[in-house]
Amino acid sequence: MPDDETQTPTLNREAIARTPHDTRAQPLPGAAEGPSPWLLRLIAVGLVLAALNLRPAITSLGALLEEVREGLHMSGSVAGVLTSVPPLCFAVFGVMAPRLARRFGAGAVVCAGMAAIAVGLVVRPYIGSTAGFLAASALALMGIAVSNILMPVIVKRWFPDRVGTMTGLYSMALALGTALAAAVTVPVTGALGGNWKTGLVVWAVLAAVAVLPWIVLVRDRTPAPGQPAPVAPNATEAPTLKIARSRTAWALACFFGLQATAAYITMGWMPQIFRDAGVSAGTAGLLLAVTMAMGVPLAFVIPRVASRLKNQGPIVVVLGLCGLIGYSGLYLAPAAGAWAWALLLGVANCAFPLALTMIGMRARSGAGVVRLSAFAQSTGYLLSIPGPLLVGVLYQHSGGWGLPIALMAGLMIPQMVAGILAGRDRTIEDES
Repeated sequence: MPDDETQTPTLNREAIARTPHDTRAQPLPGAAEGPSPWLLRLIAVGLVLAALNLRPAITSLGALLEEVREGLHMSGSVAGVLTSVPPLCFAVFGVMAPRLARRFGAGAVVCAGMAAIAVGLVVRPYIGSTAGFLAASALALMGIAVSNILMPVIVKRWFPDRVGTMTGLYSMALALGTALAAAVTVPVTGALGGNWKTGLVVWAVLAAVAVLPWIVLVRDRTPAPGQPAPVAPNATEAPTLKIARSRTAWALACFFGLQATAAYITMGWMPQIFRDAGVSAGTAGLLLAVTMAMGVPLAFVIPRVASRLKNQGPIVVVLGLCGLIGYSGLYLAPAAGAWAWALLLGVANCAFPLALTMIGMRARSGAGVVRLSAFAQSTGYLLSIPGPLLVGVLYQHSGGWGLPIALMAGLMIPQMVAGILAGRDRTIEDES
């Protein structure tokens, strides 16, 4: 009898005691049989298509920022506000994602997110005012925000034994979409008659395509591998997890926020930095594309390497040093070494897939990943809001890029410190 009475708790303790870097699925007592292979393939396709749409709304605007400013009569400060809208929306709307996922299902929320992106991208170029442009952009960014939060959650839930691989896959797709929008927006705009409105609206097509696989998953309630519930995290774990008491959660939020600051400054302002240095608009767009394209191979490699390490601090330091060198070169010789600086800053921007991987590794359970993803990303994006705005203000009032670039370089130091703390081998459950 004692053995029978202690059997289930022992199994639960063994499941909980898995180390954070060990993502192998452990079957739980009473767990339902896993989903069919075709459903997992469909989810993988949906993840890739969704990830392709998580940045073109931003980088396509960065490539045409000068034309948009002229068309809508924006000042440099207002343009700085525009480049701060993405992290603001991600912070505000990202908080909603876990609650929406529990109520409607993660597939339904991502499907609605892709639809919101498509509608926002169709509407925003043709409203004709700065306020309307910002509002339509906010609609698209709302869809991006909830999808951002749910990507690690979906990976942890449906692919618990392949967290590094699947995180790398959708991170690579995200980087590809980012680079593609940066590279081809200007040429496509020229091919379609030179109207910046047309150049921005074409990206709605990609978002509309991404809706399709998620439609099938809207009503799907097939239990995920090792999970007795289809969508909602384990309700019994929620009350015991005090995420705000975890130092690791705060370190990860700061790391996420600082890397987001660098990324959105880069996406919003780097083409303008090169254009002001005498580089043509087309070449400036290509340089941004090179920066974003570095994430295509590295976003697949870094999560796989990081998931095999107990401590991700060394990767954080390498990426931070690349950023410092890139910003230094951008300050000293922006045009002469443009391609080298673009490559180095592209490596530095791969802190994003590293942060996503650490979100999956710093919590033991699916419920923990939901809470950590929402906390780290929403808090991080909130922290990143002042950065792009401050760059716009410094650029307008200093008359050059010296001070803004110095700010960008200076922020790499606290990013490395926060990343080292977040990369330690521990979980939020241990601390909260």
